[in-house]
This record gives sequence, structure tokens and C-alpha cells, in this order.
Amino acid sequence: VSTQSTWVDLLTVRDLDVQADASLFQRFDNFNAKYNPLGRPKLREIFLKTSNFVEGRYFAEMVLGLFKNMKAAKYCFTELRLSIYGRSKSEWKELAQWYIRHDCKSPLNRWMIQVPRIYYIFHQQRMVKNFGEFLDNIFQPLWENTLNPKSDQYLALFLKDVVGFDSVDNEDVHDPPLLDIDPYHWDRPENPPYAYYMYYMWANIHRLNQARRERGLNQFAFRPHCGESGDSKHLAACFLVAQSINHGVGLRNTPSLQYLYYLQQIGLSVSPLSNNHLFLPYNLNPFPSFFKRGLNVTLSTDDPLQFHLTQEPLIEEYSIASKMWDLGMVDMCEVARNSVLQSGFEDYIKQKLLGKRYYLSSMEGNDPSCSHLASIRIGYRYDTMEEEVKYINSFLEKQDHIPNTFTDDYVMEQRKHLPQTTENRRESLFYTRSFNE
Repeated sequence: VSTQSTWVDLLTVRDLDVQADASLFQRFDNFNAKYNPLGRPKLREIFLKTSNFVEGRYFAEMVLGLFKNMKAAKYCFTELRLSIYGRSKSEWKELAQWYIRHDCKSPLNRWMIQVPRIYYIFHQQRMVKNFGEFLDNIFQPLWENTLNPKSDQYLALFLKDVVGFDSVDNEDVHDPPLLDIDPYHWDRPENPPYAYYMYYMWANIHRLNQARRERGLNQFAFRPHCGESGDSKHLAACFLVAQSINHGVGLRNTPSLQYLYYLQQIGLSVSPLSNNHLFLPYNLNPFPSFFKRGLNVTLSTDDPLQFHLTQEPLIEEYSIASKMWDLGMVDMCEVARNSVLQSGFEDYIKQKLLGKRYYLSSMEGNDPSCSHLASIRIGYRYDTMEEEVKYINSFLEKQDHIPNTFTDDYVMEQRKHLPQTTENRRESLFYTRSFNE
């Protein structure tokens, strides 16, 4: 026993072999392997999973220790991720029980649900028959609890602390052709393309949010990983369906999409230290140019266990960015303000951090005593956007055959001409409309 105790006392992060190194660059398989302490997948299951023979006790202890440190620091908020894989409908119940059993709730944290795009693995293992069943496993428990919260009170309590969904996996994987196939007919062994995933994730979340809104329940944002690598079509797909995205550095290669993301102010949560190890050297990161051009961009951590060296990973991101790119305190305050706006925290928290009228994009929406950001910076961003929109509208007004797409009347008129649901399409509680619709 004494020998084992001594060995554990001498264990270091280097011995665990979970820190990022040069072997990770452009190698997503090596990145995933770094989650296995000492290179042992079984240790990952024991210490970093919520469902195992110890009922996720070790992972909960680490989470609660983090919450304790955050409470002492007072200035840091988090949106930690928990995984739902879509292999079984029981996943939600097990996750909710873990959350309640260990009281993993903190006023400084809200939970995001990440859904790995690994349908093909479950199909190969015959855990799901088709992509429609994969979606059912993710969303049917949520619908049942939305319609009858008393059916699983633990899940109902957990969902109050969930603010959104993320979609994660390697974007460098080649996409198959994008076909208009009903999810229940996608029974192929390969993964559906990225855009297919994004559409059906968004469609189900959107329809679920409508039902939850009608019942006075909280709703969920869709904020997927996108644009870290891979095809620019991924960014085009998320432009249509996402409130904000994680990473988005691929926009540096597509100025037209970058411009659209600017006009719509779709949030970009960039993690330069993670990008530096995986896909993009720090000095090539487009964050400073995005920020100067007025995109809704902020800094965030990504896998602190691998990419950071201290117990203050977010401070690492901000301090390194400020020194590398000569960002002043006004710049840092604006980046932090964007972070709060993109987050899923409740209105009363955002009002406390940014001001009572934080939702206004003009200077009226900024309270310098809360945000520590000079209103003149907000005014500059607002005036620049207003001029840009005026310029686009003035051009469109000269084109008789091009309607002014910046008016609500046009949008509502176009919606009248959307085709109705085709006959014999599978009726389902879940939103599985075709791409044509």
C-alpha cells in the first residue's frame, strides 16, 4: 500500500499524458487519444464519465471542486459540456440522475449538451437501425418531459440548467453527397454529411423550443462546433441554423461568408490555444481581424485539460491574446461583453453584468458601470453596422428584380409560398421535414 501511495503522490500531468503536444497537429485521432489518462481508455471511463460502476462519482468530485474554485474567484462563468450520444433513450435519465445525485449545480455554470457526430459507429454496432432512430434517442425523452414534466422530475430539474446543444467531431472527415433522404431511410453505414446533421439537429431543437415556450419552460440554443477545419460548406450550413458557433476560424478563407456572419452578428467563440495545437498556428489565427471588422467574436477555452497549464484557463486565453495582438483594456472588455451576450445565462444575470438594457445594440444598451466598456465603442459598432445595412438596401432598391431582403414584409410573403408537407411522409412527434420544405 505504501508503495502505491508513494507512486500516486509522485504522479504528474506529464505522467498522465493528457497534455497537448506536436503529435496532435492535423491528427484528430491523437487528440481523442489524449483523453485517456496514461493511455488507458478504462481510466477515461472511470474518471471522466457520468455513467459507470461508481455512478460518475469521480467526475462529479472534479466538477464540484471546479465549482468551488470558481465561487472563490467570483469573476469566471462557465458553460460546461455533457455528452448525449444518441445510442439509447435512457441516456437522458441516467445523466439527470447523475446531476441530481451529486448536486452538480452552480450559479456560475450552465450546462451545454454536446452530441458527437458518431451515428455510423452505433449503426455498425447495431445499436440504432437508422439516423431517424438516432434522432429519436436524443429528442424523444425531451418531448416526453416537455409535455409531462412529472414523468421524470429529475430530468425536468436538470433541463432547467441546460441552455443549449453543441455538435462535435472531426470536420476534416470527407462528407458524402447531400441527399434529400428521410432520416428513417438513412440506414447506410456511413455518417450523414455535416449539413444533414445540422439541419435535423436544428429542426428538432426549433420545434421542441416552440412547445417549451408555450408551456413557459426554458429553451435551448444551437451552438455547434463549426469552421475549425473542413469544408466551407459547413460554415454555410451553420449560417442558416445556428445562433452562434464554436471556433469559426475557417471564415478567414471565405470573405463572402465572413461578411454574412458580420451582418447577422452570428457569434464566434474562438479558442486560439486549441487551434494552435490542432489546426492553425497562433500567428495565423484570424481572431484579431475578425474583431477589428466588427464580427461578434469572443474568446473561450476548449479542452483545458489538454491545452492549458494553470487553473485559470480562460485568463490564459485573454492574457496571451492581449499580448500577441496588442489588444487594450477596452478591447478586452468588448470581447468579454460579447461572451456574456453569446452565453445562455438568464436575463437577470446579463442585466447584472452588462446593464438593464443589454439587449439593445446601440449605446443605450451599454452600462459602463457594469460592463466597464466605453459607450463610444458600442456607438462605433452600431453606426458602422447601420451604414452597412443602408448601403446594401440602397443597392437593392435600384434592382427592380431583387426584393429588399432586409424587410420583414418580404420574408413573411415568401413564407406563404413554402410547399406543404408531402403526402405519405412519415408522421412523427419529431421534426423531420425534408430539405425541399
